[in-house]
Amino acid sequence: MERLNYQHLFYFWNIAKEGGITRACEKLHLAQPTISGQLAVFEQAVGEKLFHRKGHKLILTDTGRTIFNYAEEIFTLGRELTNTLKGRPVGRGLRLNIGMADALPKLIAYRLIEPALQLPDPVQVICYEDKAERLLAEISLHGLDLVLSDIPATPSIATRTFNHLLGECSLAVYGTQNLAARYCSNFPRSLNGAPLLLPTPSTALRRSLDQWFDTKGICPDIRAEIEDSALLKTFASAGVGLFVAPIAVEAEIRHQYGAETVGIIDAVHERFYAVSAQRKLKHPAVLAILENAQAGLFDAG
Repeated sequence: MERLNYQHLFYFWNIAKEGGITRACEKLHLAQPTISGQLAVFEQAVGEKLFHRKGHKLILTDTGRTIFNYAEEIFTLGRELTNTLKGRPVGRGLRLNIGMADALPKLIAYRLIEPALQLPDPVQVICYEDKAERLLAEISLHGLDLVLSDIPATPSIATRTFNHLLGECSLAVYGTQNLAARYCSNFPRSLNGAPLLLPTPSTALRRSLDQWFDTKGICPDIRAEIEDSALLKTFASAGVGLFVAPIAVEAEIRHQYGAETVGIIDAVHERFYAVSAQRKLKHPAVLAILENAQAGLFDAG
């Protein structure tokens, strides 16, 4: 490629940001053949495929990810230039690309990320949510600075990764005031037959809880298995069943969901990890996240 066509780069950038050609067409109000054609011309000029298809999704190739990262900088600068010319204040700040495992409790996720938002220099946080295994396998491909997860990366993952244990904490069972009053006595035996909302069997937390139930001889009435932790708590706040969450965010659970503590499960701990593609971490926001967590974020648990 002797000369970069910025119009083609713009179309490619939007396809990558929107996750596919159809959504990019809707955003740009253009016909699909137009966008598809421009992408094909751009790939031909580059000399490589920039996407590969995975199910219904378009995933960036290594070259595509490199070009996308440059495009982000280019079009961010363009937007800042436009704002400057319009007399609006501009502060570039830092970008922090975080992959967040869908099984990670959202309250914990915010507590982990919060220190990055409190740095003296502004930080723009971009969060991507997916299965932990998928995020960990593709951490380099997606240009993520960090993956927050409830499981560490294993040697079986092809991408080179480094695990940083952020901490661990005990769990507690929570429920609405009525349910908590009904099942708090004789805990944990009271959970036998109690309505319970659990994460799906594929999660590390669910496997640990199932093992604990077996050890205690407890057979709860599983009312729902819900992958998204925030949705699970929404069900719980409606009185559908009890739920399990880290005691480190007990105050937030009481405040946001009106839940009461039924009992503490000391024998089961949930661990939280930050996974990076680099051993030596330099990003100020990443360092702030790690230092805050390791300084005692989970000490209450």
